[in-house]
Amino acid sequence: MPGFELFGAAERQHVQDVLNTGILMRYGFDGLRDGIWKAKEFETAFADRMGVDHCQLVSSGTAALTVALAAAGIGAGDEVIMPTFTFVASFESIIAIGAVPVLVDIDDTLCLDPKAVEAAITEKTKCVMPVHMCGAMADLAPLKAICDKHDLLLLEDACQAIGGTYQGTALGAYGDLGCFSFDFVKTITCGEGGGVITNNADFAKRADHYQDHGHDHIGNDRGAEGHPFLGYNYRISELQAAVGLGQLSQFDEILAIQKRNFSIIAEALKDLPNVTPRRIPEGAEGNHSFINFFMETEQQAAKAQKALGEAGIDACFYWYNNNWHYIRGWAHLKNATGAGPLSEAIKKELLSLEQRDFSKSDHWMGRNLSCLVKLSWTEDQVRERAATMREVLSNL
Repeated sequence: MPGFELFGAAERQHVQDVLNTGILMRYGFDGLRDGIWKAKEFETAFADRMGVDHCQLVSSGTAALTVALAAAGIGAGDEVIMPTFTFVASFESIIAIGAVPVLVDIDDTLCLDPKAVEAAITEKTKCVMPVHMCGAMADLAPLKAICDKHDLLLLEDACQAIGGTYQGTALGAYGDLGCFSFDFVKTITCGEGGGVITNNADFAKRADHYQDHGHDHIGNDRGAEGHPFLGYNYRISELQAAVGLGQLSQFDEILAIQKRNFSIIAEALKDLPNVTPRRIPEGAEGNHSFINFFMETEQQAAKAQKALGEAGIDACFYWYNNNWHYIRGWAHLKNATGAGPLSEAIKKELLSLEQRDFSKSDHWMGRNLSCLVKLSWTEDQVRERAATMREVLSNL
């Protein structure tokens, strides 16, 4: 991670195909395309790779979450349960459609705690959104059981864990809908882009319409297309999809390199008494894009990050003090600070966050370090890095 470390001939060829036609938009201009439809090609290939029936490409991972929620019929006043550790896009997408984000604790998977989810369900709850953070996943089976019990949607945010699996199923394909990001620092990238996958034909159709101003895409004249319902512009371009196709052709190589590099570092750290690996649910495998582990105390974790940085170990993150990824840094959310007025239901929920007890999340996040696994390292560089990390952490 990220895929931009492996740009090559495949990406250049797909992009050149688009430039040769001059048609950068994914819809229309049929006669000028010379049969080049990169977005359609990517959607078909990605759905096949994920083992699902449908894929809808969009302009970003944030757009993917927004489109998925809207396609599933989530809207004003509906509650969506999400974790305290995620990227800000999770609550942004929920608020964007008028729904209410309900934040609950994580567990030692660094993802949604099923017990916290069940405790947060009300008559307004419509969806549970686990976010598979830092290359690995939530424990999906108990979350699905909760959703089945209460007739709720299970929407997987797999933006940071593409390529991981749970009980033999690709992450994103286990729930009712799954979302991915193809931004510049994801495992495969389009520069900017995202995708929604599902086996539900109705959700797929609604996603197709919603991401393109509500167009029904019937016929080959956009000016004559119907609009069954309101939509917005979350389209991907042909150039973005072209880059993604090149990246997708390297996906297996990317995952293999990540696993090799991850395994070398994990082996070096496995017997350190003050280091505990993040829990991976039984029958699951992450995409190995991050090494995630817990130190014994919050103070030791902060000290470890500083010491690793001083030893030349870059891209080792202490999310506990990060403004983008953990609730402690989301003052704008807890203060309900919008660019314009928010609904009373959203404001009420957000303003309650400051008084809520998230000490269970703090217990895990305060002790966690997440170290990026890069594709560009040689095996010798990985082994040197692993030895340095072991020495630094041992000395603590």
